[in-house]
Amino acid sequence: MKKQLIQWRAQLLVFLTHRLALPLLKLIRKPECFPYTLESLLRFAPGTLGYDMAIFLQQRELLLLPYYAKHDIKHVLLQYDTTGEGEVCLQCFMLGNRHISFPVLATVVYGFITMPEYWKIFGVAYKRGKRAIPISEWNWFELLQEPTQSLIQKIDAC
Repeated sequence: MKKQLIQWRAQLLVFLTHRLALPLLKLIRKPECFPYTLESLLRFAPGTLGYDMAIFLQQRELLLLPYYAKHDIKHVLLQYDTTGEGEVCLQCFMLGNRHISFPVLATVVYGFITMPEYWKIFGVAYKRGKRAIPISEWNWFELLQEPTQSLIQKIDAC
């Protein structure tokens, strides 16, 4: 029963984010289209954010979604997986980092309502975001040639 609940929660979160919120946000925000393909990211130097993002997506058998690339970059830099709890941790970090948006708030609320067993790690992610340097204004696409580890260290330097 617990395994089914976890599976259902994950499927619901994917539906809400990928099938509902992403298409809606694409219409409202007019996001910048990602200028790279997975193949072109794999030609970046190993250890760069672009290369590491491509490996991250391949390891999880995920597609590179051109209008969702900024989100995937955050997964790589913040080191939160694409599991349900990882998604909520990423958004808790962003909330703590003073980035307040509908997707952030909706995901955090969803996580706190449906995943009480992860409240502690959500709190850790939030506190990490509060301590970190502000990242919401970063130009994510310009960072792709940068070494991933130095960017991670920069985020957590505070």
